[in-house]
Amino acid sequence: MKKLIILLFFAASAWLANAQDFFDAGIKAGLNTSKLSTRISDYTPQTINNYSFGAFTRLNLGRFYIQPEAYYNSKGGEYIDRLNLSTLNSFDLKAIDVPVLLGLKIINQKAFNLRILAGPAFTFVTDKSVNGQFNESGLRDNFFGWQYGAGVDILFVTFDARMQSYSEDIYTSPDFDTKNGTFVLSLGIKLF
Repeated sequence: MKKLIILLFFAASAWLANAQDFFDAGIKAGLNTSKLSTRISDYTPQTINNYSFGAFTRLNLGRFYIQPEAYYNSKGGEYIDRLNLSTLNSFDLKAIDVPVLLGLKIINQKAFNLRILAGPAFTFVTDKSVNGQFNESGLRDNFFGWQYGAGVDILFVTFDARMQSYSEDIYTSPDFDTKNGTFVLSLGIKLF
């Protein structure tokens, strides 16, 4: 019985060591900078800084990998009315983003990886507020976009720099449409 337990222990250890090369999971947090854009020349978009935090998994398939994630973040933007510079219109969104990224490891070493990644991102708004002349009814509750960028892994630490752009307007009204673009920097730790 004792030999069987020792044999099972070594078999499980070998399997976990092998699975660790195939599967990574961890937590991440970061900063994002978002900016709204519109076709109307009366408004000047302003950049705002916010935060994000969540979790990721990575299925390693040699040089390629699939990385689904889920994280909570704050994003939005501000407009200054060019005609009346004291009027500030702002959008503040709290959302859950779920990107599913496909990546390629350009440098693929045990202790160091240089990666590129891209894929669809689904955004589900959990809280929204609008200040100024716009109203909340024009803000969408969910939208679809794309993320693309690069990353570095050093041992168990992972760092990503990405852009997220949306293929549809996040705010619609008869006379005003807007899109949101977000630049994201995140730092993560692989837990296993």
